[in-house]
Amino acid sequence: VEIDALLKLRSDLNAKSAKDGPAAFKLSVNDLVIKAAALTLRRVPTVNASWTEDNIVLYDDVDISIAVSIPEGLITPIVRKADQKGLAAISNEMKDLAARAKTGKLKPDEYQGGGFSISNMGMYGVSEFAAIINPPQAAILAVAAGQQRPVVKNGALAIATVMTCTLSVDHRVVDGALGAEWLAAFKAIVEDPLSLML
Repeated sequence: VEIDALLKLRSDLNAKSAKDGPAAFKLSVNDLVIKAAALTLRRVPTVNASWTEDNIVLYDDVDISIAVSIPEGLITPIVRKADQKGLAAISNEMKDLAARAKTGKLKPDEYQGGGFSISNMGMYGVSEFAAIINPPQAAILAVAAGQQRPVVKNGALAIATVMTCTLSVDHRVVDGALGAEWLAAFKAIVEDPLSLML
């Protein structure tokens, strides 16, 4: 996924926010990825699902679990109704959830449930990886670092910042074709980041 436009939007929004004093926020790439994934789940809602022994559960709400590293391993605090929240709200909520996760102060309802997960290792410089599904959820998105890479644009070699994203799915719920449809929709949103503002 090419993210130069996303990085510019992030930079512009952070610069604008810096003038807001105490009300300022600082967006991370992960905040924008959460919002993009949430909007994609609205466009391809059959991926927002879980497997049970009795049936497949489709969720009405877009509740996204975010993998956070803690000394004991991983915990996945949830940004609830992420598709309905603005970027600043997602950013502030994620900072709070991550801080409390690291100090063991999350309530069970803040990390149990969710319909979809994101694991972001971009901050470690990882170029690509596959994440393990968080049962009973049907899908998890692995997000790697944005790196400058050669790309072909209009028949000519160019340089773009590219972020590799890998979707792992439970094929009992989400088959390869549906997973590819979700990834294509996610890529379209990330590469046209003004759609995150709508």
